[in-house]
Amino acid sequence: MPPETVEVRRSARRRRTVSAYRDGDKTIVLLPAGLSTTDEEQWVRRMLDRLAAKEQRRRPSDDDLLERATELSARYLDGKAVPASVRWVENQLHRWGSCTPDHGTIRLSARLRGMPAWVVDYVIMHELVHLLVPSHGPRFWALVERYPRAERARGFLEGFSMAANGAPEEC
Repeated sequence: MPPETVEVRRSARRRRTVSAYRDGDKTIVLLPAGLSTTDEEQWVRRMLDRLAAKEQRRRPSDDDLLERATELSARYLDGKAVPASVRWVENQLHRWGSCTPDHGTIRLSARLRGMPAWVVDYVIMHELVHLLVPSHGPRFWALVERYPRAERARGFLEGFSMAANGAPEEC
């Protein structure tokens, strides 16, 4: 992986605050003009670490997804849904997630990466319930509704789909 491009911008108007953001393949770090070179180096390192941690939380690995699914199952399904694996896939273009109950595998569309954690949690929860109830009947929806943000997450995904495609998508 090539070294990260960092652009430092100093401002005379900025007195105490330091901030950073990604702009394409470059990181912009905003600093007060009066900051020393030593302090600048420390702040740039600190801000790069903070951005990396934030991105990791927003783009969990497959192992992180499995751990999150286990936590959701324990909290909302009494630990009864036990997935064998949970992983990101690139080939789901019309669904947010899918599940194979016979194998205990859950797949999440990579299009969910970067969405709020509570939305990803909802899709995981939806697929976890499929490990217990394969169909979308009343019992299925009653279990999904144990997730407190279920309705809000469905609305988020429907709005996202409508904006992107003009039609809602399925889990």
